[in-house]
Amino acid sequence: MERIETDVVIVGAGAAGLTVANRLKDAGRSVVVLEARDRVGGRLWTNDIDGATLEIGGQWVSPDQDALIETLDELGLDTYERWRTGQNVYISESGERRLFEGEIFPVPAKTEGEIVGLIEKLDALVAEIDPDAPWSHPDAKALDEISFAHWLETQTDDEEARLNIGMFIAGAMLTKPAHAFSALQALLMAASAGSFSNLVDADFILDKRVKGGLQQVPLLLAERLGSAVKLGQPVRTIKWQPDAPEAGVVAVTDSLEVHAKRVILALAPVLYSRISYEPALPRLQHQMHQHLSMGFVIKVHAVYETPFWREAGLSGTAFSPYELVHEAYDNSYDGDPRGTLVGFVSDEEADGVFRLTDEERKSAILESLSHYYGEEAKHPVVYYESDWGSEEWTRGAYAASFDMGGLARYGAHLREPVGPIRFACSDLAGKGYQHVDGAIRMGRLVADGILAEG
Repeated sequence: MERIETDVVIVGAGAAGLTVANRLKDAGRSVVVLEARDRVGGRLWTNDIDGATLEIGGQWVSPDQDALIETLDELGLDTYERWRTGQNVYISESGERRLFEGEIFPVPAKTEGEIVGLIEKLDALVAEIDPDAPWSHPDAKALDEISFAHWLETQTDDEEARLNIGMFIAGAMLTKPAHAFSALQALLMAASAGSFSNLVDADFILDKRVKGGLQQVPLLLAERLGSAVKLGQPVRTIKWQPDAPEAGVVAVTDSLEVHAKRVILALAPVLYSRISYEPALPRLQHQMHQHLSMGFVIKVHAVYETPFWREAGLSGTAFSPYELVHEAYDNSYDGDPRGTLVGFVSDEEADGVFRLTDEERKSAILESLSHYYGEEAKHPVVYYESDWGSEEWTRGAYAASFDMGGLARYGAHLREPVGPIRFACSDLAGKGYQHVDGAIRMGRLVADGILAEG
């Protein structure tokens, strides 16, 4: 087995791990990055599928994502705006297709009032939440002991209003049913984006895309590190001495043994248990990590000969809490004359369609898209489903979140070092939580902490 000596070993070549590695390298520290996959990027992945360039993982840039925007500028990457010209589509419980502009859905006046009222209440609560320490809110424990679904029920008896507000957190972000996570977890999700209003504003949260794909960020960061990035190297064991943490750490793969002063786990918390620790991690970490789980969403890409919906005066933006595909957007790739729609099937709906055959699932999803865009939506020239739940080194999307009561109970310990072991990923971020911006922020934070230690 090959032995390597370095200052810091990083497990995971996603945006967080590669940000850490570059920041430490620029400060004169030696680094080695061990990545289980045969590519860099983690949950960022731009790939060619049947001649179409698709962003299989994360892809959007919003104007508040300062860390990501700074990184794009530093790497010389350009962006382009998501197509949003035209009318949006909403489908009601009865299946009626309604066109609208702006952020508020075309629902009955009473329901509209309830939706606006809920957004105002949530914005007021979110303003009290520190995204880096939501557990510090005076009502944190109480908010963490009721589900977001239950909280909504205490605020309004209008089911359509509850479903639509719930959709933005449950289906669109945490990708879990609203009864499966707490009100506090929902408030953290909104606080990480600045406000709940930002989450319901598609033109804000899904503002721009990166030319060449967002995976360009980790690809270019890895390029700067050269041979320090080792692909196809899943870490099996981490060895350290709790009585003498200054003695360092050893990360062991099937063919490498990397000796370092520090190790950074730059991967989703659900993957921590894939590594054996000698000695075992402290009891607190074992318990905490069992209360974190990934959501589940299918990201559907449908490419057409032309963006036909634009000719019909549609923006491509579509929503419905009653549809299999609960949200969809024009996702046409820069420079490609064809049109691409991207849609999302989340949580229990995703469970359901994966019980179908591949063709049955495709037919059901395209049928749902056709309710928004018409019959032409049933006939893409390229069709692809991003299923991160089946990815061995991800196991879900978009990020890990706590079960009921877990955030108030364990949240303050998420980033705590364990001897020479540090933790960095978007799942642990405050601002930018579950986004690339959060991954970069966490990478910077951990790197700066190590440098401050000397």
